Amino acid sequence: MRKHFLLIAGLLLPGLADAQVAAGPTLTAVRAKGTVDCAVGVGTPGFGAPDTQGIYRGLDPDSCRAVAAAVFGDASRTRFVPVAGGQRPTVVQTGAVDIVTATFTWTHSRDTANALNFAAVNFYDGQSFLVRRSLNITNPRELDGAAICSTSGSTSELNLSDWARANNVHYRPVIFERADEARNAYASGRCDSYSTDASQLAAIRSALANPADHIVLEERISKEPLALAVRHGDDQWLDIVRWSFYALVEAEELGITQANVDEMLNSQNPSIRRLLGQSGDHGPAMGLDRRWAYNIIKALGNYGEIYERNLGPNTPIGLQRGVNNLWNHGGLMYVPPIR
Repeated sequence: MRKHFLLIAGLLLPGLADAQVAAGPTLTAVRAKGTVDCAVGVGTPGFGAPDTQGIYRGLDPDSCRAVAAAVFGDASRTRFVPVAGGQRPTVVQTGAVDIVTATFTWTHSRDTANALNFAAVNFYDGQSFLVRRSLNITNPRELDGAAICSTSGSTSELNLSDWARANNVHYRPVIFERADEARNAYASGRCDSYSTDASQLAAIRSALANPADHIVLEERISKEPLALAVRHGDDQWLDIVRWSFYALVEAEELGITQANVDEMLNSQNPSIRRLLGQSGDHGPAMGLDRRWAYNIIKALGNYGEIYERNLGPNTPIGLQRGVNNLWNHGGLMYVPPIR
């Protein structure tokens, strides 16, 4: 059998490039049950909500499907578990799900005290306020004395409290366990404003009876890097989740799409060949097939395609890419090289 060697400090050591790395505990369990189980929100259009057939659509479900495609070669091998905001750490800590893909902000306490590992940011956001246009409010500090809806156990609840204290704004918090309950309370007039991530507010606005009667204020009061999270203790699974998302971004940067991925198999570009498994052992290094990234792109397209069909200007939500564009187009989407 052909052997590979690694030169370290002048010594030749045998390598494992010819062999697939053994499956760790999470990958073994996922293969045994036949699905990747992902926590999703209880229903935010564009990010995660069931369609008329009950199939979850959105950026977060597609991020979960990318992992299923990498592991099984089949993006449909997923199970979605709707969870309220405060339940997200618990369901992954206890093993009820394999990944949290539910508009989950990467914070210090979640990363450390909650024993989570954040794999990758799939959307950069910031908190704002949804208000009725008839109130003629343009600055959130004009909400002094207002009733503001939020959800318990979320970063939004703490951000709102911190912002109000720092700006000497007095408000009446109306807190709900679930985002859909807060949304319904705002729609019914129980709250003057709803405060959460601006992108989610745009999604909520699009689903209201008369979206034009409502606006999302321009000011942002926080940083909200929304990320995919797994539990501590299994570095291989962390790698698989991280690089499954990174493959989507790398594919967009390299111009690989769902439509042209088969044609791209013939490319002589070394970066494309490595991503699509035509050279190198990047899949086997994670315990996966060499075509792991090809399978993701063939099933879902690249990050830009996922963004456009779920959140882009031609959807009811109508979000421009902004900071979620590629780094070479003025955005923050920048991933390490696959080599």
